[in-house]
Amino acid sequence: MGAYDLVIGVLLLGLFFNTYLYGLVTYQFIVYRNTTFNDPFWIKSVVGALFILDTVHSAVAVYAGWELCVTNYDNPASLAVVSWTIPFTAVATSCAAIVTQLFLGHRVLILTKNKILTGLIGLLSLLGFIFGVYAGIYSGILREVSKFAPLNPFVTCWLTFQTSADLIITFVLSFVLSRSKTGFRRTDTILNRLIRGAVQTGLFVSIFALGDLFSFLLHRNTNLYAMFAYPMGRIYTNTLLDTLNARIAIKNMNNTTVEISSEGNTFRMQNQSQTLATTSVHSIQVQKEVVTDAVEDRDAKYAGDDGYPSRV
Repeated sequence: MGAYDLVIGVLLLGLFFNTYLYGLVTYQFIVYRNTTFNDPFWIKSVVGALFILDTVHSAVAVYAGWELCVTNYDNPASLAVVSWTIPFTAVATSCAAIVTQLFLGHRVLILTKNKILTGLIGLLSLLGFIFGVYAGIYSGILREVSKFAPLNPFVTCWLTFQTSADLIITFVLSFVLSRSKTGFRRTDTILNRLIRGAVQTGLFVSIFALGDLFSFLLHRNTNLYAMFAYPMGRIYTNTLLDTLNARIAIKNMNNTTVEISSEGNTFRMQNQSQTLATTSVHSIQVQKEVVTDAVEDRDAKYAGDDGYPSRV
């Protein structure tokens, strides 16, 4: 390995991956803005604030690469100190984490009606935010990498509390959604989609948080921790946007046409859903006779406006 592989190389990998994830965030944000959702103003404000935060943080990440590889190209001594971009990353990631976790914690409250469990998630998220902001500011004050030893307990508390909140949210959502299955194939397909998304996003961000923690504690003389730290905020934003945009898949599943041929008679059922969770119109055609009946779709009643079942 080269002399700077674990100092500059791993950091650049983190910046490249962060840029890729920011592209996904931008795509999901455009999809959200171009889709008609009857979301309250506070949800739209949360989405807009996270997108602005991600945009600023991604620009800072690009500047960090420029500062490291261009401005200090012939200055190896600069590697002994951290610039303001590292403290900013810790603070920005903590902000993205608490916003996403509180949003998903609100979904947990809706599904479980368990205020104690929701309070635990909120407490862990708040503690993670406080320690994350403190660790970021403290690292900016210390600056010299050789003096980072006092940061160990604060970074450990930050990422431990943050990861604990993520894992609890993932477990609770997966458990509750699994118990909400109705036996209807279309509804169960929607629930499986939501469960898979909860597990993937929760597991993904937990891996990055633990990678950040252990690389910071065990590989202090490298920038390996930065490879995990920079993309973490984008993972949180992608988690929130994926949760919201999952309702598009639910809407598409409700706009399906099924044709069944039985004993020489052709049956055609058309299901046209007008909203994400409202009354649907069914049209059943048997040969030349047409019977139209307006009823409440049995599957649609299980899907709330936020993409999760409204009945557990």
